Amino acid sequence: MSTGRELIAVNPANTSRTCARCGHCAKENRVTQAEFACTACGHTAHADVNAAAGLALRDAAEAA
Repeated sequence: MSTGRELIAVNPANTSRTCARCGHCAKENRVTQAEFACTACGHTAHADVNAAAGLALRDAAEAA
C-alpha cells in the first residue's frame, strides 16, 4: 500500500556528475563520494542532495 509516495525511474548515467543548478556534467564535479562541487558555476552540495535537486528541477521544467 502506498502512502502518497511516488517511484520515479531515472536513468542513472551521469547523475552523480551533473550539476542540479546549471546542468554541467563533468567527472571533476564529484570531489568525493559525498561531496559535489560544480566546476562551471561553483554550486556545492552533498552529492545525494544535488542529485535529488536535479530531479526536482527536471520536474519543474517538464511542468512549464
